[in-house]
Amino acid sequence: MEGCTFCTADGCHQQYLDRNIKGQGEPAFPGRSAWLQPRGSFAIDPALLAALWRERHPSGPPVAHTFRTRYADRWVRFHSLPGSKRYPESEDEYAIVLDRYNTILDELFTGTDVFVVTMDWSNTPTGPAGYPTPQPMLHPDGIHWWTESDQDDPDPEFHTHTRLYADRRRWSRGCIDGLLRAVADEALVDVFIADTELRRIHHPYDGGADVILATSPERDGVRAQHADWLSSHPAGL
Repeated sequence: MEGCTFCTADGCHQQYLDRNIKGQGEPAFPGRSAWLQPRGSFAIDPALLAALWRERHPSGPPVAHTFRTRYADRWVRFHSLPGSKRYPESEDEYAIVLDRYNTILDELFTGTDVFVVTMDWSNTPTGPAGYPTPQPMLHPDGIHWWTESDQDDPDPEFHTHTRLYADRRRWSRGCIDGLLRAVADEALVDVFIADTELRRIHHPYDGGADVILATSPERDGVRAQHADWLSSHPAGL
């Protein structure tokens, strides 16, 4: 497969996935070949990005599942499938999921650069990931820029270190469909996409997306534009 972005010296990307992601017996990530996308990112300065986050968001670290409560005044949640169904079960449903993700992402980021952030965690700051995910294959240009450690438990075996990886790229519709599809399958968690000023954030999860806007009025406008994708839950969950 000459010219394949994901080829290695030992063969094509599918062989690499089988060797590095697939476990014994059934594949660890069924349908994983559908996640692969071409790369189009360029390097970032981790220290500058961390400093920018602390300046923009002094209330806490860039851990995506915390954004909903930390930025509740600028937050809205959209569901990925009709009827608030959580997981897609057909290609038609995957198409709906990706269209909803990309529609909001287009509205936030068309014509701009974005940071794409993925995560893994470990029991030690530099140790192997606590469980295998397709993150290294789907975000190969992600540079480690933040480690958020939880060492409150007196037993080191229960310490966790959340490690974040980022790249910067020009936003274009479909450029992270591999990541988004893996998120929809819950193969990746705590992914987020942000503008280069870190004022607008899109955090896709399995079942929907939490979106943080720069102001409450901007949030209200985006929410009204896609009212059919909102939850019927009184808290918007």
